[in-house]
Amino acid sequence: MNAKENRALLVVDVQNDFCAGGSLAVEGAEQVVVALNRHIAEATAAGLTVYAARDWHPAVTVHFAPQGGPWPVHCVQGTEGARFHPGLRLPAGTILVSKGSDPDSHGYSAFEGRTADGTSLLSDLKARGVGHLLLGGLATDYCIRQTTLDALAGGLNVTVLDDAIAGVDAEASKRALVEMRGHGAQFITSSTTGCPAPCVAPPPHPRRERPPRSARRR
Repeated sequence: MNAKENRALLVVDVQNDFCAGGSLAVEGAEQVVVALNRHIAEATAAGLTVYAARDWHPAVTVHFAPQGGPWPVHCVQGTEGARFHPGLRLPAGTILVSKGSDPDSHGYSAFEGRTADGTSLLSDLKARGVGHLLLGGLATDYCIRQTTLDALAGGLNVTVLDDAIAGVDAEASKRALVEMRGHGAQFITSSTTGCPAPCVAPPPHPRRERPPRSARRR
């Protein structure tokens, strides 16, 4: 199995309600979209499978404040807020993973989600021979954190794209980064997404020959 077959990219919750103007906007989300587009382009060029997870909540759920939950209403199934950010350039063939559909669950992790045919994310990854997951999106201290921890618990290697994440709370996000690293997650920025780990270093610069001693005296 080659390195391309063994890696996949997961984009998490880059939806209108989590971006500028949304009901639960995350500061820095617009920059995350820009960074993710670079990673997506690199992953696609390298032949990696791309997944996109989304919150796909029912209108009534324990997740929402009106039912006693912690969050304002967001990403309700079929609404504009649940759509992916219009600037996110997902390639044709992206595998959609919907989570948070259970009204009795918060659904923070993409590993609670299902593909269009009802397959769990972990099962789909394993069926494709993926052993290393690259991921980015929103939000660091909730869905990125829980997705990363669940991926590691499921036996996957995980690389978090640290230029392509943003959190709800700065202090909670710092704690989440420490926790993810402590469980074995790696962190990189763009331009290495499609490169097999470890990346191949560029060849050294050619050594410059010193001129003969007689020439240096002229």
